[in-house]
Amino acid sequence: QVQLVVSGGGLVQPGGSLRLSCSASGSIVSINTMGWYRQAPGKERELVATVTRGGSTNYADSVQGRFTISANNAKNTIYLQMNSLKPEDTAVYYCNAVVLVSYGWSKFWGQGTQVTVSP
Repeated sequence: QVQLVVSGGGLVQPGGSLRLSCSASGSIVSINTMGWYRQAPGKERELVATVTRGGSTNYADSVQGRFTISANNAKNTIYLQMNSLKPEDTAVYYCNAVVLVSYGWSKFWGQGTQVTVSP
């Protein structure tokens, strides 16, 4: 009913940059919040950054100042610009959206994309 398509990710050296994008489509009435989460091997999924429709952003302390989340509301698309990447940023990154559909508000997840930070 709602699809989140993620692009970006890959292998980068420490100190490098990557950009992720996530586009939502389908039976969308409205979107409240979109965001990025990540899950490293052996660890729980954790919040990276979120952005509301109104433009308010929230970041995990571990990425504050290095990552920037932005949104193109007209395209139902968000981006995550990741700078000064560290090996500990290595994880599968997931897109998330809180969407109003015909039956109410619901949370949707996109497919994960691997980000690997290694020399």
